[in-house]
Amino acid sequence: MEKNIFKLDNEQLKEIARSFKEKVEEGLSTENAEIQCIPTFITPKTNGISGKSLVLDLGGTNYRVALVDFSKSTPAIHPNNGWKKDMSIMKSPGYTREELFKELADMIIGIKREEEMPIGYCFSYPAESTPDGDAKLLRWTKGVDIKEMIREFIGKPLLDYLNERNKIKFTNIKVLNDTVASLFAGLTDNGYDAYIGLIVGTGTNMATFIPADKIKKLNPADNIQGLIPVNLESGNFHPPFLTAVDNTVDVISGTSGKQRFEKAVSGMYLGDILKATFPLEEFEGKFDAQKLTAIMNYPDIYKDVYVQVAQWIYGRSAQLVAASLTGLIMLLKSYNKEIRKICLVAEGSLFWSEYRKGQDYNVIVAEKLRELFKLSGLEDVEVDIKSMNNANLIGTGIAALS
Repeated sequence: MEKNIFKLDNEQLKEIARSFKEKVEEGLSTENAEIQCIPTFITPKTNGISGKSLVLDLGGTNYRVALVDFSKSTPAIHPNNGWKKDMSIMKSPGYTREELFKELADMIIGIKREEEMPIGYCFSYPAESTPDGDAKLLRWTKGVDIKEMIREFIGKPLLDYLNERNKIKFTNIKVLNDTVASLFAGLTDNGYDAYIGLIVGTGTNMATFIPADKIKKLNPADNIQGLIPVNLESGNFHPPFLTAVDNTVDVISGTSGKQRFEKAVSGMYLGDILKATFPLEEFEGKFDAQKLTAIMNYPDIYKDVYVQVAQWIYGRSAQLVAASLTGLIMLLKSYNKEIRKICLVAEGSLFWSEYRKGQDYNVIVAEKLRELFKLSGLEDVEVDIKSMNNANLIGTGIAALS
């Protein structure tokens, strides 16, 4: 394949950044916009957090449970990375809420607790936060479709289910998106002017703090003030300059027209892009970003053309992430000219993946950010990209105790 159909030059990436900024502004003003910008009504404590919470983390593939203890200066997590369970079964046709609750509860019942405590529930699907800290499911993504849960509360029914089955009760439950959890985890270091949570793994999304007066769709009667955590749901962004191959992936996905950015960027879809580039060739069924990076890392056992196209798809994904971050930072800077240092807590297996023969994903993002910042008048802004162990668990623990 001689021509790189996935190549984006800096002018195109700048246009993507501008489009992203405009779509976020639209999402802050109107309901059901392309980038939804869902406010989270949990004000995280930045100091004085103490106590223990039970943290649940339901992602695109895995489920984790841990006790997070804030009684010392550094949050302690027991066990070290949480108990983990593969939850691919959620994607089975006809899977029910009762089956999901039983799976979630089974791991919790085995945890020894001597005291009542709150629950923080990191829920990695689009959900509308409610003022009591719960949330309602808007829609499923990542191949899950438990229909009876859509538009229903996520936290309260699970809290009731658990309290019926545990002698030592749980006091309350706070539900937040995984990007908001990453955002909150960044607050453990208060030396920054702004914070962003980013996920690039099975799916992709971002969260940040937005001044309440810029979120025009908030109800004035609620008199909400200060900085509000906002889950952008940026995976639904439809960037310009996608290809005919991306259109094919969109059509065969079963969710045509939705999550176009996610389908161009995230681990769940990168293998589908490679397969759609070679429609007459046969590939194995399960083909995700892990397989894509394996083709790049072990080029001797794959066709040269597959290796080349895998590199193009991988690189474009990282560049699209850099462009979307540039657009978001342009917006934050327009709200507050004093922003200089930004903490970006990045999570996800794809973001931290390694490319042994070239630049790792996170390095491509960082370099492209610097280039786009120069072209966008953001030379005075420095972004510190952080990999935090168990950012989701720490941020969700902060939410539970705030």
